[in-house]
Amino acid sequence: MTTNLKYISIFLAIFSLLGVLKIGSPEVEINSEAIFSQNLEFSQLATIQDNSLLAVSNPSNPDPEVSQKINVVVTAYSSSPWETWGDPLITAAGTGVREGVIANNLLPFGTKVRLPEIYGDKIFVVEDRMNSRVGYYHVDIWLPSYRDALNFGSKRTYIEVLEN
Repeated sequence: MTTNLKYISIFLAIFSLLGVLKIGSPEVEINSEAIFSQNLEFSQLATIQDNSLLAVSNPSNPDPEVSQKINVVVTAYSSSPWETWGDPLITAAGTGVREGVIANNLLPFGTKVRLPEIYGDKIFVVEDRMNSRVGYYHVDIWLPSYRDALNFGSKRTYIEVLEN
């Protein structure tokens, strides 16, 4: 029964956002400043009923611009204790490991990059570092298992650094 109420709440919130339903109840408040702001960031959220979050995208800049291309060697790593320093599930930036995280010593944390020859338009975020002996022009992609990382091997390609 509680699950049904949750789905009904989500349904009403979505359709009220789309303008299909008009809800006059003070229970539904939408942070329209965040939705319609010119300087909207991907990470901004609209709040509904003070306990639900709605992701807000930025339709004014759907395709990030490429600021530079850098030739790199790409390898992969996993959360195996012998491949990491400290907690194997936490990156050097202090975030949890997950799909889309890469390690690099050249670019600052939070830099978004693409590897078009390997992953097409998929966007990765620099949130980890590598051993200093590998230098600056090496990228390490996080993968969920040691076997996946081992099978990935080593590839020479380029990365596209995206404007934030």
